[in-house]
Order: sequence, then structure tokens, then C-alpha cells
Amino acid sequence: MSSTELPFVPPANVLPKVAPVRVAEGERLRSVGLPGITLTVRSRPPAREGLPPALYVHGLGGSSQNWSVLMHQLEGAIDGEAVDLPGFGDSPPPDDGDYSVTGHARAVIRFLDASGRGPVHLFGNSLGGAVTTRVAAVRPDLVRTLTLVSPALPEIRVQRSAVPTALLAVPGVATLFTRFTKEWTAEQRVRGVTALCYGDPGRVTPEGFQHAVEEMERRLQLPYFWDAMTRSARGIVNAYTLGGQHALWRQAERVLAPTLLVYGGRDQLVGFRMAQKAARTFRDSRLLTLPEAGHVAMMEYPETVAGAFRDFLADAEVSGGGAGVVGVGGGTSGSTNAGS
Repeated sequence: MSSTELPFVPPANVLPKVAPVRVAEGERLRSVGLPGITLTVRSRPPAREGLPPALYVHGLGGSSQNWSVLMHQLEGAIDGEAVDLPGFGDSPPPDDGDYSVTGHARAVIRFLDASGRGPVHLFGNSLGGAVTTRVAAVRPDLVRTLTLVSPALPEIRVQRSAVPTALLAVPGVATLFTRFTKEWTAEQRVRGVTALCYGDPGRVTPEGFQHAVEEMERRLQLPYFWDAMTRSARGIVNAYTLGGQHALWRQAERVLAPTLLVYGGRDQLVGFRMAQKAARTFRDSRLLTLPEAGHVAMMEYPETVAGAFRDFLADAEVSGGGAGVVGVGGGTSGSTNAGS
């Protein structure tokens, strides 16, 4: 095997047993078998019958747990489910090893088609933002509204702090990083991820930090952990280079669904300057800017994001959408730094 090839990953039916995935109070997990993939889906019973369906899609290295707090916040407005993308969370790797943005989008589309719940209110963060943008562009019949939290859409000038993540896509780097960090504890790894993804790591509660450490310990036992991370990172980089109708910004222009865009001023992975470009590109958009937030605003400021979505949903239902910029305190503002 050459040094640029990724190691063999055993099929899902011979993977070692690991600790069970955490399920918060009121949540439930189920496994959904589809052609070529098996997906774990996290959900909460809706507050009442008849609420519109929603689906949440996490980012690189994340899982459906990233949406637990926001899903709880919005259980009175939508009937939410959060999916573990193939190879992440509690979902095994895809049979074909396809971790591209298109591959992940195909998995989401297969799930929505099989569930019969569409059209849904679709949420995506980071990699999940790129995936859901592609889903909304190619299958508008499946999407009622689109909510993107720091979507991983192409940037000409990538932030320095995002470079290490992008380097995972380079052949051999993941292997070197694994060797270099083999003595790191799960706690050290979580502190690093938290410092990278949160605008203020102090907002993570001791209980939340411990849950993250337990999940990291579980993931590190999975033989396909780095394979899924590396191939998905490579998928993002490859998606950035696509041109023509498959270019992500071109697909963003094609999205018909009303779109809520959420950007954090302290995001170290997606440039805050991209907020205005996104607001201009998505044809029916509303922009929420959170100057103190990092890359995972739905985890750092769930009440604020939930309130903005409820306002956005009410406007979309009454008027069929409407562009604007939403401040931290709600309402519409003419400034992209509303609330600062």
C-alpha cells in the first residue's frame, strides 16, 4: 500500500463493540437501513401533533448530538429529527466509502425520500451546511425552509485557523497527525476542539464538557474514525474546486426555499466576512449575525438561534419569505453587526 492510500476499514458487521451513544432525556435513537448506508436518527417527540417536520445535519467531526439543545428549544414549533451522517456519530461507514459532499447529500436525500416526511425545514452546520445547500438546490421538493449555521461554502481567502482542518484532506497528513497526537487524552482533544469551535469556550458547562469527553473516547475506539474525518475533509476541499452547475455558490443561487443564515463573529473556521456574500447569493434570505459566537452558534447560543428561527418561520408562513438582517435581540436591522 502506498503512503498516500488510506488504511483498510473493516466492514460494519465486524466493527468492535464500543460504549453506547449518549441519549439525552426525552430523546430517542433509531437505526434506518437504506441502500448502501445505515443511518442513526435522533429525535424528540413533538410538543403536539401536526407540527411541520424538520431535519438537522451536523458538521465535520460532529454528530446528531450537536443539535440536541436546539432541537429541544424548537420542539414546540417543529417535529425535529437529527441524522448522523455515514461514518459519524453512531452511523457506520457507507458501503461505497463515498464521503464527498455529494455522497453525504445523497444520503440525506435517500433518508428524506424513504421517510416520506418531506418537505422539511432543513438545518445544516459547517459541512452539513454545504450538504443541505446541495440538497435544497437539487431537490427543492424536499425543503420547506433552509437554515444554515456557518455553512462550509467556498472562500478565496481561508482563515489561518481553518488551515489545519483543511490539511486533513492532504494524503498522509491524517496518518502523521494520528501518530503525533497518539498520547493526547480525550480531554485534551475536546479542549482543542472547543477552543476552535466556540467563540467563548467558557460557555460549555462542566456537564457538557464531560459528555463531549465521553463521546470522544467512544469515537477514538472506532477504526474508521480518522478515515471518515479525512475523506470528508477531502470532500469539502474537492467541492470547493468544482465549477459549473455543481459549484456550491452556483447551487446556492438556485435554492428556492426561504433561507436563514447564521454567522458568528468569532468563527475560526468560516470567515465572518462570508455572511454578506451568502445573504446576496441565497435569493430569499435572512441573516442573523452573532458577533460573540464561534462556529457552532446553535450550541453556543441556542436560545437566540431558536428565537430567530421562530421569527423566520412565522414570516415565511405569512409572507412566503423576505430578506433581512436579524439582530441578536430579534427584529430586523440594517447592520450586519446587529447586537454587537
